[in-house]
Amino acid sequence: METELSAGFRERLARHAALADAGRLRIVDLLTLGDRSPSELQAELGMPSNLLAHHLRILEDAGLAARHRSEADRRRSYIRLVAGSLEDLVPGSGHKARRVLFVCTRNSARSQLAAALWRQASAIPAASAGTHPADRISGGALEVAARHGLDLADAVPQQLDQVMGEGDFVVTVCDNAHEEVPGLQGVHWSIPDPVRQGTAAAFEEAYGQISHRISDLAPRLTAA
Repeated sequence: METELSAGFRERLARHAALADAGRLRIVDLLTLGDRSPSELQAELGMPSNLLAHHLRILEDAGLAARHRSEADRRRSYIRLVAGSLEDLVPGSGHKARRVLFVCTRNSARSQLAAALWRQASAIPAASAGTHPADRISGGALEVAARHGLDLADAVPQQLDQVMGEGDFVVTVCDNAHEEVPGLQGVHWSIPDPVRQGTAAAFEEAYGQISHRISDLAPRLTAA
């Protein structure tokens, strides 16, 4: 696989392997709070010095930990967590996008909420569209948007064919749209239609799911 040949992928793999041990994971937990000397780690963890040295060597080789000499006592060293070494460990590859296009059937609730939330989370432009757009935005969508400080007052449902452009990263947020247009390149989020239930709780649930998914996706996309 191409990802197996990537240096970045191999580095991530090495860090995951280094963390796949209870002792090393405990060390990293402590290092997220601050720097520790080997003797401090040994006392905190109740770990034999030779085993601690073994774990620290693996963490250093994987690029997770580094050590430096004390300015006060040069015989003493401190172990620190390498800045940014944990940031890209969540599984998933990066993608480039000119724009993110959220798609559902009616373009009256989920895709509109997703586009509005995306604009808060990323500098990459966002749009939304529907395979069979409604005449207007759902009242429940307007209400949940208002409760969370999103403005959908000027949003208008639009036809997918008239909105989609080259370079769009497409996210279908509706099973119907995903299955109706299987050739769309992108990702799919299976989010239940709150309009069917028509309750405030259903719209809140949809909003929460979309918000969580956007928080996961936004760091993985970069502007094309």
